[in-house]
Amino acid sequence: MSLDSAQLETFAAVVREGSFDAAARVLNLTPSAVSQRIKALEQAAGQVLVRRAKPCQATEAGAPLLRLAGQIALLEREALDTARGGRGGTWTRAAIVVNADSLATWFMPALAAVPPALRLLFDVHQDDQEHTAELLRSGAVMAAVTAQNVPVQGCRSQRLGAMRYRAVAAPGRYTEWFADGVTPWALADAPMLVLNRKDQLQHRFLRTLTRKELDPPIHYVPSVTAFDEAIRLGLGWGMVPAQVADADLDAGRYRELVPGSRLSVPLYWQHWRLESAALTALTTAVQATAAEALR
Repeated sequence: MSLDSAQLETFAAVVREGSFDAAARVLNLTPSAVSQRIKALEQAAGQVLVRRAKPCQATEAGAPLLRLAGQIALLEREALDTARGGRGGTWTRAAIVVNADSLATWFMPALAAVPPALRLLFDVHQDDQEHTAELLRSGAVMAAVTAQNVPVQGCRSQRLGAMRYRAVAAPGRYTEWFADGVTPWALADAPMLVLNRKDQLQHRFLRTLTRKELDPPIHYVPSVTAFDEAIRLGLGWGMVPAQVADADLDAGRYRELVPGSRLSVPLYWQHWRLESAALTALTTAVQATAAEALR
């Protein structure tokens, strides 16, 4: 039995927009029509494809069909543009997931380097680099900047380089917290800044430095800009990308916990294994920008 393209499009809209009602508005359908299409697709697949939650999500069985829906939409758009002689066409939405520090430093210039003639609209998601591949695996995005080098099924993986981090604190707080040196006991008591509960960079630094599992007090600050400001204001110490930390260290706004110490996080670009002009151009731009920005 062949799959219905309208049903696949509706399925993708429900997951992308987060609800049946939102998908109905985007597709100019009634919620009842959206529901009927999803039920028909689930009957054809013999599986529940949509987890009816807030927001709606694809089930494990739905992930391959979600990826298929996105790939079909991309290839159909490119085929139509070619048939029209490349005279421009509809915009294509490209969903990507990126870790917070890449998004705040080098990734936006990569998007800006994609030729405007491709008419791509970027739908950028943010997650920890250890977890970005999960969105790719679920079919929700076409590409990811990730710390995972093993390709997700149906995807290619290419090394981008490594982000280097430096452990820093405000000079006054450094003197207060580490008066007797950066010892395991001092590190266990000094407040630490973490982006969110998936962020393990600071804990990884502590394990590398002390060979111990420490449990310091933690401030959670879910914004790269606010994270850096929190360090300068003395709320806690944290790991900052070297390209950001270097200038603040030179200006005396930061003090490094262990001078000369670096924590490197290898990054990879994973994307659908698909012959697509848009995906090829995006990959070229990301690789070129990363080659300049990453070690």
